[in-house]
Amino acid sequence: MKAPVVRSLLETDLYKFTMWQALLHGHPNSHTEYEFVCRNTPAFPLTELLPQIEHELDHLCSMSFRDDELNYLRSLRYMKSDFVDFLTVFRFQRKFIAVSADGETLKIHAAGPQVHVMGFEIYVLYIVNELYFRRFDQDAALAEGRARLAAKIARLKAFGQEPAQYYPFELSDFGTRRRFSGAWHDEVVQRLAREVPEYFKGTSNVYQAMRYNLIPIGTMAHEYMQSFQAFGVRLRDFQKASLEAWVQEYRGDLGIALTDVVGMDAFLDDFDLYFAKLFDGLRHDSGDPVAWGEKAIAHYAALRIDPKSKRLVFSDGLNLDSAIALYRHFGDRIMTGFGIGTHLTNDVGLAPLNIVMKLVQCNGQSVAKLSDSPGKTISKDETFLAYLRQVFHHPLVS
Repeated sequence: MKAPVVRSLLETDLYKFTMWQALLHGHPNSHTEYEFVCRNTPAFPLTELLPQIEHELDHLCSMSFRDDELNYLRSLRYMKSDFVDFLTVFRFQRKFIAVSADGETLKIHAAGPQVHVMGFEIYVLYIVNELYFRRFDQDAALAEGRARLAAKIARLKAFGQEPAQYYPFELSDFGTRRRFSGAWHDEVVQRLAREVPEYFKGTSNVYQAMRYNLIPIGTMAHEYMQSFQAFGVRLRDFQKASLEAWVQEYRGDLGIALTDVVGMDAFLDDFDLYFAKLFDGLRHDSGDPVAWGEKAIAHYAALRIDPKSKRLVFSDGLNLDSAIALYRHFGDRIMTGFGIGTHLTNDVGLAPLNIVMKLVQCNGQSVAKLSDSPGKTISKDETFLAYLRQVFHHPLVS
C-alpha cells in the first residue's frame, strides 16, 4: 500500500495561507465554488483515477495541523496569532468537495464557506498529478529527470561566468501543484539549495521551506482579487478594494501584487501612486513578459518612482532559459525574481498535465479572470465575462 499523497497540511503554497488569513479577517462569511479543469489531453482518461482520488480526499479530510507546523507558521511575522489559532482546530470537510465522471472528463467541484474550501486547490492538483504519474515507468522517469536537473544546474553554473548585471539572478521553486511526485520534488529542491544556493532563493511549498530551512515565497493569487468582484464594491473598483484590503492586512509585508486578473493595462489604471509606493513590486502570470515588464517600468517612471527600487516577479510557464533571457533583458534596470514550476518539478520526459482548480463563483455571483494570454481566461458565465470586458475595456484574446 503506497503512502498517502498528502504528507502534511503545511504542504501547500504560501499564498494559500496569506490569502486565507486576509479573507478570514475581512470576509469570513463568503461562500464560494471551485472547479477542476484539465486543459490538455492526458495519456489516459483521468476518470480512471476516480476511486484513488476519493480515497486521497478522505485521507486529506482526516488530517490536522501538527504543533511543529503551527509553531512554524507562528514564526512568520506576517501570520497573525488568531489565524494560527483557527488552524489548530481546522479540518477539511469531505461534504464540501465532490468527485465525479462526465464521460471521460474528471469533475472535481468544491463548494462551501470560502475559508473552508479555498484550501483544497493545491492538494487536489498534486493528488491528481501524483496518482497519474504513478502509472508510468518510475525508474525511467527519474533517471531522465536527474539528467535534466544536472543539466539545469550546469547551465546555472555556466551562467554564473557571465558578466554580472546590476541586480542578481534569483530563482524560486513554484512547482508544488504540478509535480511528478512529492519525493521527486524533495530531491529537486534539496539539490538546488545545496548546489546553486547563490541563485536558488526559496520555495512556495511551506512544508519544504520548514523542512529544509528555506525561505517560503508567495503573496496572492487570482482567487483573492477575483473574490472582490462579489464583495459588494462597485465592479470597476474591485482591484483597488482588494489591494487596499491587502495593505491593511499586511502593512508592508508580502508586497508583490498580481497584475493579470483583468489584464495589465486595466491593472495599471488602478495601480496609482499610493499603491505603487506601498507595494514592493508586481508578478507576471500571462501575456508577453517583455512587453509586460516594459509597461511596468514605464508606469513606475511616469509616477516618478525609481524602477530600481521595485521588483518584477515572473512566473508564467517559465523554464531556466526563458528566465535567464528575461533577466538579461531587465537585470540592469529593475530587481527581478523568477518562479519556475513544472519545468523544475515535472521535467522527467513525460508530458505534464495542464490542470487547474479555479474559483468560479463567490456569494452566488460569477467571478472571472480576463487573461492576457490565449486559453487562460477563467469563467463559466459568458454574460459576466462580456460585462467584465466592457467595464475594463479588455480586448478579446483569441
